[in-house]
Amino acid sequence: MTPLRNSVQQFARAMQQRITPGVRYHQDAFVEVLWTHVPAGGHWLDLGCGHQLLPSWQSARERDLIARAGVVVGLDYDLESVRRHSTIAYRCRGDIGSLPFESESFDLVTANMVVEHLDHPERQFREVARVLRPGGIFLYHTPNADNYQVRIARLVPEGLKSMLAHALEGRHSDDVFPTHYRANTAADTSRLAGEAGLTVDRIDFISSYPGLGMVPPLAFVELLGIRWLERPGNERWRHNLICILRKAPRA
Repeated sequence: MTPLRNSVQQFARAMQQRITPGVRYHQDAFVEVLWTHVPAGGHWLDLGCGHQLLPSWQSARERDLIARAGVVVGLDYDLESVRRHSTIAYRCRGDIGSLPFESESFDLVTANMVVEHLDHPERQFREVARVLRPGGIFLYHTPNADNYQVRIARLVPEGLKSMLAHALEGRHSDDVFPTHYRANTAADTSRLAGEAGLTVDRIDFISSYPGLGMVPPLAFVELLGIRWLERPGNERWRHNLICILRKAPRA
């Protein structure tokens, strides 16, 4: 990281702490929920595992989470990402719409910033339900399609998204994939869960740090918007969703 980028990030964090002190980064909120649902000694499948389960600064927590479960399996369609993954021992290339696992194989299925990329969520949610054991949990973290950032992002051509992701988030072009946002509202989540035979335990609407943190004048305006989102009654427009769906226990 260059000295200039580091200085801008420090300034953005200081501004964020002053204007929206109670807001956490969305990945930190996801890790907190994930920690309470990883089954000790259980079987856990992470969909779209990529080359890491959590952001790099959460690497120690990632190792702790994996150690907590009995068996952890990572699946991703991108073979190179699967090969690069260093913490999940059992990994495979596969399609979420046709999971290469026996029915009722996992206690927990997770997806961290993956559901927005699903092209046929009806089929893909049914596959998740199939591989879950009775009483099992499907826990996913994804952008909220009702949030202003997503609404703007949907207007941006795919070719331009990788450039913006690199400039604003430091992501490389091979870590940017097409998005569809077909399971990214509370209403869509409830509908898809019902069609797959799952029930909604909880949907959390969470705010996060400004996406324009590297452009301080715009970040200031965005932070004022985030403070508005934190007011009661404005939850449905927050940045991300953390959804907890459950397969019914065996009768």
